[in-house]
Order: sequence, then structure tokens, then C-alpha cells
Amino acid sequence: MSSRTTKSVMTFRHPFLVAGYTDELSAGAYEVLSDDEVLLSHSFTAYRRIATFLLINCHGGKSELRKVDHRDLELAHAQDQANTNTNEVKSSAAALSPPEDRK
Repeated sequence: MSSRTTKSVMTFRHPFLVAGYTDELSAGAYEVLSDDEVLLSHSFTAYRRIATFLLINCHGGKSELRKVDHRDLELAHAQDQANTNTNEVKSSAAALSPPEDRK
């Protein structure tokens, strides 16, 4: 079987956790490497995700490649986005609300 590796960048606005690891990762942009296995058929080519890795830049110029479940990573990113959207709604609502004495 042949495979492919794709690279993408996932940006987190808040510190986050990924299932399987206990340390909190800081906000920022993270490179994600995805390995997919090619599934051949007679009519089309499809891919199945076999591994996902998160590249962590550590102190002192060292890097760590962590194997993660892509669903756990997507969940952490969705939670980060939900936190961002909630904070934006709160701040925009506060900016648009008239002072109490003017109601």
C-alpha cells in the first residue's frame, strides 16, 4: 500500500489540552502532519487516515512530534474556537450595551 503525508497549520487562541497528554500547550500555530493510506478501487481512489502528529516547538530550539488522535485534536480546536466566539460575543455585547443610567 502506498501512503501520503499532508501538512497543515492549526491555530489556537487559548492554551489547550489534547487527550492522551497531561501538559497544557500554549496558544499559537501548530504544524499538523497527517499520514493517509491509499485505498484503491476500480472506480476511484480514497484515503484513510492512519496517523496524525502534532509538532510541538519546545524551549531551546528543540521540537517534539506527538502522535495524537485526529478527532481529539479537532475537538480541542473546536473548543478553542467556541471559547473565542463566546469571548467575542461578550465583548461586543458589552460595547453595544448602554450604561445602566441611560436605560
